[in-house]
Amino acid sequence: MPEFMDVHHGMEGITPELLAEAHQADLDIQDTEGVNFKHAWADPTTGVVFCLSEAPDADAVRRIHEKTGHPADDVYQVPVQA
Repeated sequence: MPEFMDVHHGMEGITPELLAEAHQADLDIQDTEGVNFKHAWADPTTGVVFCLSEAPDADAVRRIHEKTGHPADDVYQVPVQA
């Protein structure tokens, strides 16, 4: 299944607890779109959050994030890894 990295902006001040809550909200409904959210990272200073997932397509990732109230600004397929 393809992997995707999505990016959220505007989440300045996010704490580890808030990131975990947002990630859990995604996990709770990910099966409805066939997505597997693998990991999330955040920088509270810049407000940038990154999420790595496996999904059928970028739109499935977008739909999950929209349903949980934190839409992604960008979703990139990452077909090459080192």
